[in-house]
Amino acid sequence: MQTIEIIGLIAAMLTTGAFVPQVYKVFKSKSTTDISLTMYTVLFIGLMLWLLYGIQKESFPIILANAITGLLVAAVIILKLKYK
Repeated sequence: MQTIEIIGLIAAMLTTGAFVPQVYKVFKSKSTTDISLTMYTVLFIGLMLWLLYGIQKESFPIILANAITGLLVAAVIILKLKYK
């Protein structure tokens, strides 16, 4: 594996992992008052575009990071709508 791929995987783990505490907090507290639905929706669309880009470029770190982060962001959006 090339060094740049390793850097990409580390970046993917860090940026994806940053969303885990938010999803956990929303799930546990059932409170989404301070979360912007607009921001998370725009972020989700951006992540899906990055995912398509990663698929086109056949870049595993880009695909992995954006697929997992997309699921986490989608979870926050769903919880935001559920606990509105």
